[in-house]
Order: sequence, then structure tokens, then C-alpha cells
Amino acid sequence: MYTPPFFKQDRAASLKFAEERGFGTMCAFDGKRPIASPLPFYLTYAADGTPQAAFHLARHNPLLKLAGGEASWLLAVNGPDAYVSPDWYVSPDQVPTWLYQSVHLSGPVRLLSDDELALQLEVLSAKFESWLLPKKPWTSAKMTAGRLETMKKGIVGLVMTVEEVEGSFKLNQHKSEADYAAIANALDGGDADAKRISQLMRQARPQVFADDTNMLEGSAS
Repeated sequence: MYTPPFFKQDRAASLKFAEERGFGTMCAFDGKRPIASPLPFYLTYAADGTPQAAFHLARHNPLLKLAGGEASWLLAVNGPDAYVSPDWYVSPDQVPTWLYQSVHLSGPVRLLSDDELALQLEVLSAKFESWLLPKKPWTSAKMTAGRLETMKKGIVGLVMTVEEVEGSFKLNQHKSEADYAAIANALDGGDADAKRISQLMRQARPQVFADDTNMLEGSAS
């Protein structure tokens, strides 16, 4: 991933982002063309601290033919993104750009045993069911006898040993405070992704918006 120094994230921040997102696009090269599939995943860590991305694929997914070798796969994990108009800047002579969060994890992939797949499915569903609390979490115990085993025959479990972690959070960190504030304020009036980017910008440089906070507190008193 091309990452200018202003936007580069450290390993810990990148892994935290990937784990919180839990969804990405897995890519591999078959010698002639790239193959990719969007999928959910979760991170675990080996005894030596090496990150591992656990996931599964449909049994007929062409990616499976490439598993188990030494070739490196790529898991691209993206967050919110938003277009920025040059008209929103305070400074003149700006150009259109796009703000985003993205992390790439790469490394070899191996197949999981049936027992490992069974554990993966429980962990994966528990991860995402927890997002729906206070709803009582769904578990495989709710399925009729034999149904889960039948469905498991249609998928194959895999795990990536993450050898490289790359993170880029482009949030206009290189811009002046005036331009930074102007863009964050403009994005706050956009769609859900734009609003989220605005929030991330405010969290990253809260001092830029200190005056706004003080003004709101003053008007309320």
C-alpha cells in the first residue's frame, strides 16, 4: 500500500482497526489474474504473538485452489470514506481528494481442520452477535439437529498468518488548522460515511475545534 508519512498508522493501531471492522476483501493471484472475495474474519494471535486472520470460504470459491502454498494473500480492510470538494477549503488552489481509512494484512494461508472450523464459526458468530446487544446472541444450538453439519460441508475454514501489516488513515493531517476545521465541518453535513470521517478528524486533532466547544458551552450557560 502506498502510504505517505502523514497518513501511516503503526502496527498496533492498524491491527486494532482491522479487528474492529471484521470485514474485508481477500485477494490472491492465480498466476494469470487476481481473485478476490469479500468476507468476515476475526484476528487471533499465535503463541509468539504473530497475528492470524481466521475466515472461511464457500467450497467452490476459486481462491481455495491457491490455499496451502507459500504465496502471500492480501486482506484489504476498509473503513468509512468521503469525497472532499476544493470549494470547502479556506486556502485557494486546492484540488479534489478522498479521505479514508484502510488497512492491508498479508501473508500465507493454510486450511483448517473440521474441528478448527467448528471453533471458528462459533467465535465468528459470537463476535458479530455481540454488536447487537442487548439482543440475546444467536448460537448454533438454536439450529435443528444435523442442519449445521450439513451446511458446514459447503464451506472450508482457513487462516492467514499475517506477516505484513500496513495502515493508511488519510484524514487531511497535513493541512493547516483552518483548512482541517473547514473540511471536518463540511463533512459533518454529509452522509453517514462523511459524518464518521468528520468525527475521526475531530478526535485526531481536538485542539482545532476547542474554540467551537467553548462557544457552545458559553451559549448554554
